[in-house]
Amino acid sequence: MRQRPTALLASIFATRSLRARQRLLAPLALLFLYAAVGATSAQAVPLGGINGVGVGTNTTTAQIDGSIAAARALHAKVVRTDVPWSLLEPRAQGAIEPRALALLDRLVSDASAAGIGVIATVESTPCWDSSAPPAILRACTPARATQANAWPPREPAVYGTFTAFLAQRYGTRLAAIEVWNEPDQANQDYLAGPNKAQAYAAILRAAYPAIKRANPAVPVLAGSIVGSNGVFLRALYTAGIRGYYDGLAVHFYTLTLGALRAIRETQLANGDTKPLWLDEFGWSSCWPSQRTQQEQACVTPQVQGANTANVFRSLARTGYVAADVIYKLQGDSGEDFGVLSASGARKPAFVQLARVLAAPLSGRPTPVTLRLRRRGSRVVASGEGPVGDYMSLEAFQGSVLRYRALFTLDRFNRYTLTLPAALGTRGLRVRVFQYWAGVGSAAQRSV
Repeated sequence: MRQRPTALLASIFATRSLRARQRLLAPLALLFLYAAVGATSAQAVPLGGINGVGVGTNTTTAQIDGSIAAARALHAKVVRTDVPWSLLEPRAQGAIEPRALALLDRLVSDASAAGIGVIATVESTPCWDSSAPPAILRACTPARATQANAWPPREPAVYGTFTAFLAQRYGTRLAAIEVWNEPDQANQDYLAGPNKAQAYAAILRAAYPAIKRANPAVPVLAGSIVGSNGVFLRALYTAGIRGYYDGLAVHFYTLTLGALRAIRETQLANGDTKPLWLDEFGWSSCWPSQRTQQEQACVTPQVQGANTANVFRSLARTGYVAADVIYKLQGDSGEDFGVLSASGARKPAFVQLARVLAAPLSGRPTPVTLRLRRRGSRVVASGEGPVGDYMSLEAFQGSVLRYRALFTLDRFNRYTLTLPAALGTRGLRVRVFQYWAGVGSAAQRSV
């Protein structure tokens, strides 16, 4: 996870000049286009699921059993789990660590018995193949995670051989193999070192053919990226990733729906129509004890639940999104993103997630609301809306658009905007809508 929050507030004053007005509004055309395309496609419902327990040094079979049982109670179709290469093959190529393999066997077996596919995210270079500088590599040990594990492999083909082993062993019980985790993260926690796009492309180009030789039916996910501005993805295209993946994994925590639309625009502009797998997104219910957690705004448990339901419902009819997998099943002392608390108690998000995964097409996102009131010489608009994308307020006098504001909701999905005094306080028709849902979902009031 860990995507830096972004925010935008831009106001466009209408003008009497038609040409000037068209110039101001032209940049918004693409937003409307992609909102319409993204929200109305009627292909298969995405694979809904959750990030569950990973294979770690302290993982127990009881934790694995409990994680899959909870995923089944949630009606999950997929679970995503960390498979650290450094833990499964810690000392030499082909020397699989028995306990770690037994844990992964148990997880895949449990999930398969429950009718759940496993997205295996394979990262973390073992010490013996790490390209870390000597000063970092000297501290590397198979017994625990170190900074050296984040450096790419010296021989990417060896990583390809390991992923092929997984594809051959588990076959289509794997919903997908995700090649690495968040290579574009600025914190260097997952892929360290220079020339990240080239390093990642080398890993992917080694893994894809190896996996397909082992089992052509196992999907391969590329990317696992957090940046929605397209910069890293374009660098990956330049580095030669085309033809080496079946889907593009993305992790968007801020403006999730808008980020999906933006990255899809980058894909299409580069001739890439592979589906997106949104296999990390979510909200931390750390309010009011904290304001932010893991660079994300804290919300209440109730808002976390509403956001969860709303994004899954928004994505249910989005043909280019193949999976939506929320982060995560259970929180801990440092993170409150779980739909279960650290103690295992069910939060409102658990109830909401179970409901929407059981019947993903049965409901719609929370509607936008709008209230207008006069305050002196101005009109104040306020209300609520569903999470996930930019919002637009438009003010008309008669049929003439006189004012538009682009804005984002606050952490509780509320907004308050004061209109310019030049518009006056009478004879105004105001509408507010979310871009993803489109203007047809707008709330409208007059004053």
